[in-house]
Amino acid sequence: MVIAEPHERKMQMSYRNGREKYGDDRNDSRREDDRRKAPEPRYRQVKSPATVEDQIEKLLSRGCIIEDMDHAVCALSNINYYRLAHYFAIFLETKSKYREGTSFEVVMHIYDFDRLLRSLLLLALEEVEITMRANISNYHALKYGALGYLNESSFDTRHNHKAFLKKLDRMIENNTGEQLVTHHMKKYGGAFPLWVIMELFSFGALNTFYSDMKIEDKRAIAEAAFDLPYRCVENWLNCLSELRNQCAHYNRLYANNLSSVPKQPPDMQRNMSNTLFDYIIVLKKLYPRSDVWNTAFAAKLTLLIAEYREVIDLSYIGFPENWEDILIDK
Repeated sequence: MVIAEPHERKMQMSYRNGREKYGDDRNDSRREDDRRKAPEPRYRQVKSPATVEDQIEKLLSRGCIIEDMDHAVCALSNINYYRLAHYFAIFLETKSKYREGTSFEVVMHIYDFDRLLRSLLLLALEEVEITMRANISNYHALKYGALGYLNESSFDTRHNHKAFLKKLDRMIENNTGEQLVTHHMKKYGGAFPLWVIMELFSFGALNTFYSDMKIEDKRAIAEAAFDLPYRCVENWLNCLSELRNQCAHYNRLYANNLSSVPKQPPDMQRNMSNTLFDYIIVLKKLYPRSDVWNTAFAAKLTLLIAEYREVIDLSYIGFPENWEDILIDK
C-alpha cells in the first residue's frame, strides 16, 4: 500500500474541496451542453391580432348595436379594442353575448364619463398630495432638522432605513435633469433638505414616509392638519395612493371596486366599503379646504354626472341616492 506524503494529501484534499465548492469543470461542461440542448420555453397560444373590421364584426356577433359605423371605426382606430373590452364587459349577459339593447354609443359615453371622472379626481388628489407634503415636511424638519430624515432615529422602529436611503438615491438619479436636483448637487454637494427632496416623492413614497414616522409625530400631524385620528389618515393615504394609481394608469373606475376598505370616519354613520364613492368621501376628508372642495370638485362632479345621467348607473360606483348631501358641504 502506498501512503501519500503529507503535502500530496493536502493537494488531494484541496482539489476535492475545491471541486465540491466550485464544481468540477467536466461537470460544468456537461451542464453547459445540457443547457444548450434544452428546448426553448413554450408559450401558450395567444389570440391572433384582429383588424378594426374584425373587431366590429365581433361586437356585432355578440349583439352590440352600432348605429354610426364611421364613429365605431374611428373609435377603434384610436382606442385599443382590449381597453374598450373592459367597458363592454359590463354589459355581458353570457361569455359571448351582450344584454339586449347594448349599443356602441352608450358604451363610448360611459368610457368618456370614466375618463373625465379620472381627470377630475386627479386634480383633487393633487391638492391632497401637496398638502400632505407641506404638513409632513414642515413638522419633521422643524422637529428633527432639515436633514433629520437621514437619521434613522427620527422614524419608528419598523422603518427600513437602508431601503429608504436607496430609494432616495434612485429618486435623485432619476431626476438629474430637474433644476432642484442640479442646484442642490452643485451648491450644496447633494444635501437636500426634506422640503426639497419631498418634491420628488410619489404619492406612494409620501404615504410610506408618513406611515414610518413615530406614532406621536403622526398623531400631531393628523390632529393639527385634519382633526382626525392618525390611524384614519394613515389608512386613507394608502387608499388614495391606490386611487391615484388607478387614475394615473387610466384604469376603469366605473363598475370596478378598489381593493381596500377605508377606515370608518369617526363622525359618519355610513358603513364604509371599497366602492369609488367611499374613496371620494376619504378624499373629501383630507382635502385642504371645504369651500374649495365644493367649487373645485363637488360642483364639477355634479355637472359631470348630470351630463351623463342618461347612460350611467351611479350604483355602479357606489353612489347612494343622497350622495349630494354627503359630498357637498352646505
